[in-house]
Amino acid sequence: MNAELVIESLDRRPELAPMLWKLSDVWPPFMTRDPVSDFYYETVERDHPEHTLIAFDPAKPDVPVARAFTVPFEFGTAERSSLPDGGWDTVIRWAALDRSMGRPRTHVSALEIAISLDRRGEGLAAVMLQAMRENVRRLGFTELVAPVRPSGKSQEAQTPMSEYAFRTRDDGLPEDPWLRVHVRAGGELVRVCPRSMVVGGSLAEWREWTGLPFDRTGDVVVPGALVPAHCSVEHDHAVYVEPNVWVRHRLG
Repeated sequence: MNAELVIESLDRRPELAPMLWKLSDVWPPFMTRDPVSDFYYETVERDHPEHTLIAFDPAKPDVPVARAFTVPFEFGTAERSSLPDGGWDTVIRWAALDRSMGRPRTHVSALEIAISLDRRGEGLAAVMLQAMRENVRRLGFTELVAPVRPSGKSQEAQTPMSEYAFRTRDDGLPEDPWLRVHVRAGGELVRVCPRSMVVGGSLAEWREWTGLPFDRTGDVVVPGALVPAHCSVEHDHAVYVEPNVWVRHRLG
C-alpha cells in the first residue's frame, strides 16, 4: 500500500500547498501553542518550499496522507559547535536568523513528520523519513539532524528522558518505536536536548487546551506530553518544557 503513495516537494508541485493544512488534529492542541513555530510555519510556503514534502494516494489526490518539514541552518561555527540544548525551538530561530542575515546554510534539521490519523500503523513514518533523507540529499546537504520526539515517552511522563531514550532491546535497537525507526534508517542518537520546546500559558488557556482543571500547584501530567507541565496557581500560569533527542543522519 505504501508503494502507491506519491510524495512530492512543494518547490516541484507548488499547487499542492493547500493540502499541507488539511492534516488536522495530528498533534495535541497544546503543542501548537509554541510561539517559536511561527518563525517557520507562517512563511514555509514562501521561504522553504524545497524543504516541504506532501504525500497522497493517487486514487485520492486531494486528500493528504502525510507531510514532512525540514529547515536549513548554519552549523559548525565557533558559536554553534554542538547541537543546542534548545532543540526544536533553537534550530528554528537559528534558521530564521541565518536566512535574514544571508548566512550559508550547511546542515538541515527535521522539524516534523505527521501522518493522517486514519493511516497510522502502516509504517508510513519510516517511508516519510526515507523521503526526507532523499530530499535533503537532493538539495545538496550531507547531514540531516533531528530533535526527535520519542513516540512512546508520553506513556512514561515521569521517567527522565536521559533514561528513557537510551533503553535498548535485545537486538541493540532503541526500545522506543520512533527512535528505532531513525536508527534503522541510519540515524545515530547523539544526546538529549532538555528544552526542545517551551509552551507557556495562563491556567485558563491550559484548561482550554487540555480539558484538565489545572487547579493545584505542582506537576500536571498532560495526555500526549512527554514530561509533566509545571503549574503555579499562585502565579496563574503553567509551563511545559519538552525534552527531545538529537539524532544525526549522515547522508554522504
